[in-house]
Amino acid sequence: MRYIVPVQAVVTAADFDREPTAAELDAIDVEMPLISAQVELLDARIMTLDRTPSEMDEQRIRRARRRVLAARRDLANLSATAFVPEVGA
Repeated sequence: MRYIVPVQAVVTAADFDREPTAAELDAIDVEMPLISAQVELLDARIMTLDRTPSEMDEQRIRRARRRVLAARRDLANLSATAFVPEVGA
């Protein structure tokens, strides 16, 4: 009996089996400051799950929220300027 599973896997390779394209990696690179800020906010929130947040915890969460908002603003401004045509071209 011959098994066709290895051959079939090559023939029916799904999209999730491939490596990310250069454009996808560039998009991740552009969004990395926002991703890092969101991870920092999540870490700050997780630290307070099992206890009452102290003043330092609240400051850490506020600071992380401000970083997320600043990263979102910078990303939105970057996206807006990327599509503005040059004047006089």
